[in-house]
Amino acid sequence: MNLYILRHASAGQRKSNTILDQKRSLDKEGKQQCILLGQTLNALKLQFDCVLSSPLKRALQTAALVGTETGYEKKIQLSQALAPGGTWSDFQRLLDGLAGFEDVLLVGHSPNLPEFLNRLLCPDTTGPIVRVRKGTIAALNMQRRPAKLQWLLDPRILRAVQAISTKRSRAKTARK
Repeated sequence: MNLYILRHASAGQRKSNTILDQKRSLDKEGKQQCILLGQTLNALKLQFDCVLSSPLKRALQTAALVGTETGYEKKIQLSQALAPGGTWSDFQRLLDGLAGFEDVLLVGHSPNLPEFLNRLLCPDTTGPIVRVRKGTIAALNMQRRPAKLQWLLDPRILRAVQAISTKRSRAKTARK
């Protein structure tokens, strides 16, 4: 199985009230991150068999925007294992249930999602190996344990690549 782990995109400042924070949606930058990421995944010809998201609004919006850009038409499944309170054992049970899928996208939160990613890559290490900013996606090959990191895309890299690819190769010159 190819597992794609995505931390939700930018959603502004955290709210002190947990109920309000659960309903916090993506901000303008977060929506742009999702569309750019979706377009990049689409250019890589990636299509997901299954998309799972934390039930919190910002993660679900991230999954929906990226899924739409990549042509995902099924219903996004919700999982408490991807919510901020999800545990490692919850996450392992979630992965066990995904054995029949080829390409799976999981969308969740920090601090548990980066912790899960690091534990999949290096189970014996206690500290973080990979930093996962908002809007970062990691592609893992899960055929053997520990998982193998195929690639990792940070939103800053995507913006830089987009900026380079949209610039003209030749400067404009005025003709009189």
